[in-house]
Amino acid sequence: MLIIIDSLLPPPNPYHPQSPNIPIMLTIGVLTRGKYGRRLLDTLAAHTEFKVTSADIPPTLPDLIDEPAPFVDNLDLDPAVLSSDLLITYSLNPDITPEIARRAARSGAKAIIIPGGWAKAGHPDEFDEISQTYGTRILVEDICCEIGHDADPTLDEFASVLGRPKLEVHQDGGTISEVKVIRGAPCGSTWWMAEHLQGVPVSEAPARAGLLVQQYPCRAVRGTRGGIHRSAELHKQALEDAID
Repeated sequence: MLIIIDSLLPPPNPYHPQSPNIPIMLTIGVLTRGKYGRRLLDTLAAHTEFKVTSADIPPTLPDLIDEPAPFVDNLDLDPAVLSSDLLITYSLNPDITPEIARRAARSGAKAIIIPGGWAKAGHPDEFDEISQTYGTRILVEDICCEIGHDADPTLDEFASVLGRPKLEVHQDGGTISEVKVIRGAPCGSTWWMAEHLQGVPVSEAPARAGLLVQQYPCRAVRGTRGGIHRSAELHKQALEDAID
């Protein structure tokens, strides 16, 4: 008879052996604001195994918020969202976003992603101070499909699945037979693009990839050289790299 005494067994290791600072099940908190952040939640549910919690910020905010702290108090944000390993906040307001970032860092968030660029985030000095005080990695991006590998293990774990597109292409007789998404845009456009590239001639596929991404209802800014056009360029390049 084999008798196993639990107390003599080593406790299970809840951390990645290669990345000892991040749990196996990365927790992600998402703050949405109206329509912003909804596609990320859909993508996280469909294409990742991360544990996700979310909270909503009202879509309409005052033009100027002189006292961010009491205003954020009144939002009554779920503490579980703020204390996630990674917080992604679509607050899109330079008055309250630094306050939200500070509270998340103070609550134990290891990294914070702020989409929408600096104009909607706040002053860089505020985030530098938060990062230095709490040791939290803070990343501000215009578009989240710019996110690549990072020295911070929490962000790098996120970027192993979501961020700058990375593809695997299968061809049959000069046409695309399958496009596998290794890493895709947080809005989900990469998977939609991949589905619609089947049967497209290989010679036409990169340009078609860029066009498809621009047709996808991503929330990135349109009408400028950045935004959705930058996303299209990234996807076109990713397909060219996969074909080569």
